Amino acid sequence: MRTRIQTIILICALALPFFAVKASAQQHTVISGVVTDAADKDPIPYVTVLFKGTNIITKTDADGKYSISTSEVHDQLQFSYVGYKSNYATVKPGETQVVNIRLQSESQSLTEVVISSNKRPAYRNKNNPAVELIRKVIENKNKNQSKSYDHVEYKQYEQLVFSLSNLSDKFKNKRIFRNYQFLFEQQDSTKIGGKLLLPVYMEEKVTQNYLQKNPGKKKTIVVGDKHVNYDSKFIDTEGLTKYFERMYADINIYDGNISLMSNQFLSPIADASPTFYKFFITDTIKTHTPNLIELSFIPRNNTDLLFEGKMYITMDGNYAVQDAFLTVNKNINLNFVRALEAKLDFAKNEDGRYHLSKTNLIVDFGINKNKGGGFTGQRTVVINDYQINKPQGDTTYAGPSLVTTPQAGLRSDQFWNEQRQDTSVRSKLRIYKNIDTLQTIPSFKRTMDMVTLLFAGYKDFGPFEAGPVNTFYSFNNVEGFRLRLGGRTTPALSKRYYFETYAAYGFKDEKWKYFLSGTYSLNNKSIYAFPQNYIRGSFQRDTKIPGQELQFVQEDNFLLSFKRGENDMLLYNDFYKIDYVKEFENHFSYAVSFRKWTQRPGGTLFFNNTLNNTVNPVDLINTSELSVNLRYAPNEKFYQGKIYRVPIFDKYPIFNLRYTAGLKGVFGGQYNYQNLMGSIDKRFYVSQLGYTDVTVEGGYIFGKVPFPLLDIHRANQTYAYQLNSYNLMNFLEFVSDHYASINIDHNFNGFFFNKIPLIKKLKLRESVSFKALWGGLRDQNNPNYDASLLQFPRNAAGEQTTFVLGSQPYMEGSVGIGNIFKLLRVDLVKRFNYLDNPVVSQWGIRARVKFDF
Repeated sequence: MRTRIQTIILICALALPFFAVKASAQQHTVISGVVTDAADKDPIPYVTVLFKGTNIITKTDADGKYSISTSEVHDQLQFSYVGYKSNYATVKPGETQVVNIRLQSESQSLTEVVISSNKRPAYRNKNNPAVELIRKVIENKNKNQSKSYDHVEYKQYEQLVFSLSNLSDKFKNKRIFRNYQFLFEQQDSTKIGGKLLLPVYMEEKVTQNYLQKNPGKKKTIVVGDKHVNYDSKFIDTEGLTKYFERMYADINIYDGNISLMSNQFLSPIADASPTFYKFFITDTIKTHTPNLIELSFIPRNNTDLLFEGKMYITMDGNYAVQDAFLTVNKNINLNFVRALEAKLDFAKNEDGRYHLSKTNLIVDFGINKNKGGGFTGQRTVVINDYQINKPQGDTTYAGPSLVTTPQAGLRSDQFWNEQRQDTSVRSKLRIYKNIDTLQTIPSFKRTMDMVTLLFAGYKDFGPFEAGPVNTFYSFNNVEGFRLRLGGRTTPALSKRYYFETYAAYGFKDEKWKYFLSGTYSLNNKSIYAFPQNYIRGSFQRDTKIPGQELQFVQEDNFLLSFKRGENDMLLYNDFYKIDYVKEFENHFSYAVSFRKWTQRPGGTLFFNNTLNNTVNPVDLINTSELSVNLRYAPNEKFYQGKIYRVPIFDKYPIFNLRYTAGLKGVFGGQYNYQNLMGSIDKRFYVSQLGYTDVTVEGGYIFGKVPFPLLDIHRANQTYAYQLNSYNLMNFLEFVSDHYASINIDHNFNGFFFNKIPLIKKLKLRESVSFKALWGGLRDQNNPNYDASLLQFPRNAAGEQTTFVLGSQPYMEGSVGIGNIFKLLRVDLVKRFNYLDNPVVSQWGIRARVKFDF
C-alpha cells in the first residue's frame, strides 16, 4: 500500500511541471500570419498590427509577415494600413495560432468624407482643426525634408513595369496568342488594370545617391541598369526610358507641386493647399509611437489637377508625414487616365524624424475611362541604407551630377536578386524572358512593322528603310503635284556609315529635286542616338518657301499643302554641305558646318536690281558660309523618333547661339557678312494656373547683303497653329538685319472652365498667346536706298509684298480652346498692326493637334 502511494506521488511530481507548463502556455497568446491585398493577393509590408485597445503593437515585414504575442487576455487583433480599410480578427487567448488577413483597398471611398451629423455643415477653413493641423504641417515641412540635413546618402532601387491592361478573353484567345498563353497575367478584377494583363516592358535601376546642403550639391551614381530590349528598328528603348521618367517622376509630397504625366499637381501640403483642398480629421491613432492623426483631403473642385487621399501626421511636434495615400477623382481634367494610386511609406531616422522609404505608383491609361483595353504602368521605388550627416569628400561630387558606371548594364543575376528585397517587385521578373519569346513570333514582328510605318513613317527592309511616307505626295502652286520617294540605311547595314536619299518631281514646273547624304559616326553609335558625334557630307537640290520654318515636320508633308492667301513664291536651292556635330553627356553641343548655297527664284518671285535706271534680272546668287552652332539644354529629356527628336518639355531652359560668316571669293561666294543669332526657351509652371512657354530671340547681321540673305521672319500661311511662327504673317512679308522677339504661350489647363457648370464636363482647357517682333533694316541693306541691291518682291498686281518693320513691333495674339476631343486645340488669332499691307488678315482661326495628358 505504501509502495502504491509512493508511486502515485512520484507520478504526480513528474506530471506537475507538465501541467504547469501547459497552464502557462494557455495564458500566453502567440499569433503569426501574413497580410495580403484582397484584390491581387500580394503581401502588404509595414501594416500596423495590434491587440485592439492596447499598446501591444507590431508591423508586418517586407514580405507582409508578422508575429505578435501577449500574456494578457485579449481576443481581437486590429490591422491598419494607409489606403486600406482597417480589418479585425477574433483570436483565441492563450493559444499559438496562425491568422492570415486580407485588406480591402479604400481608394474609392475618398471621394466623399462622411460627417457624423444629420445635416452636413458648410465647410470652412476658419476655426477648422483639420486646417489648423495642415498649416502646422506646412509650417514644419522644411525641416522634415532630406534637404534640411547637411549631408544625406542612400541607395535606391526602382522598378517600372508597363502592361497592356483590361484585356478581354477574346483578345487573349486570338490565334496569334494560341501558343503563348504564358504571356498573360491573371489578377483580381477589382485591381487597377482589370483581370487580364499582358506585360510588355520592364526596367530596373539601382542608384547610389549623395546630397549636400551647403554648398548645394547632388550626385547620383547608377550602379545597376536592366531593362527589356526590343528590336531597335521598332522601338527605341532608351527613348522609352526617358519618356517614362518624365511621366513617372519621383514623388516628394513636401514639394509645392508634384510632377506626374507631364502635369503639375498641387501637393496637399503646398503653401496654398488650404485654398484648393478640403481637409478632415478622420481618425486618431494612439497605439503608434508617436501618436498619429489621420488627415483626409479632397479637392474643392473635383476637375482640377489635385489629389484626394489620406496622410498620417506625427504628433511629436515635428508634424511630419508618416504615411500617405494619394489618388485622383474620377472627374479630374486629365486625359486617358482611368485610375491613379500612389502609396508613400516613411521610415524613422536616427534623430526621430522621417524619410521616404518606399513609393508605389500605379496609373492605368485608356481611351475610354470605363471600358476597353489600355495600358497600366507601375513604378516602385525602395530606399535603403539611409544615412544622415555623414560628410563626403569633394571627389564624390566631382564631374556630372548623374553618372553611370561601366558595369551598370552588365550586373549578374545575383546582384539583382540582392537588390530586390521587396517581394512585391519579384513577381514581375518573368517578363524579361517573355518579351524575348514574344519577339520571335512572326505575327508580332508584322504588327510592329505596321505600327512603325504608321507612327514613324518608315517601312523597314533590313539594311534600308523607305520613307517618310507622309512626304510621298504633296502639292503647291509652283510645283503642282509633287511625288517623292526616298529612304535611308539602317544600323543593320553599318553602325559607322549611314546614307540617306530621295528624289522628287513636280508635274507643273517639270523639274527634278533630289538629296543625297553620307554620314560617318565617330563614336561607333547610331547617328540618331544621344550623344551624337558624326561628320556628314550632303547635296540637296530642292525648293523652299522663304520664311517658312518648321519644327519636327518635313516641308513637303502632305498636310502642309493646304495654304491660305497668295502662295506662289519660292526658291530653288542647291546646297553643298559638310557638317560636324558633337554632343556631350551634360547636353552641351556644338556643330560646325560649311555650306555652298545657290538660290534661284521660282514662281512669281524674281531677283532684280536697278542700275543706270534699268531693271536688270539676276539669275541667281551664290554664297559660301561657315557656321558654328552652340546649344546647351541642361537636364533635357527627349523621345528619339525615327527622323527627329521630340523634346519632353520641362522647367529647364534651352540656350542657342549661332554664328555664320559669309565668305566672298570662296567657292564663288559673292558676299562678305556675319550673322549672329541667339535664343532662350523656358517653361514656367504656375501651379494651378497652368504653365507658360516663353521664347526670347534676337539677331544681328553685319555687312551688306541682298534680301534673301536677311533674316526673313517666320511666317505661316497654313491653317495649322504654329507655336514658333507668326500665324497671320505672310511668307516673305518682313525682313530685318537686326531684330528681337518674344513669344509667350500660356496654358491654363482648364483652371477657369473647370469652375463653370456643365462646361466642365467637356474637360476643355484655355490658352492665350502673345507674340511681338521688333526689327529694322539699315540703309545699306535697304533696296529703297541702294538700287544695286535686289529689289523687294512684288505681286502680280505690282504691289510690294516685302516690308521693313517700323518703330512699332509686329504683334499678334490669340485665345484658344484646347483638349477638344482630347486632341485638338483651336485658336482665334488677331493681328494687331501692319494691317495695310497687301493680302493680310486681321483675324484667323488656326488648329493644332496636341496629344497631352
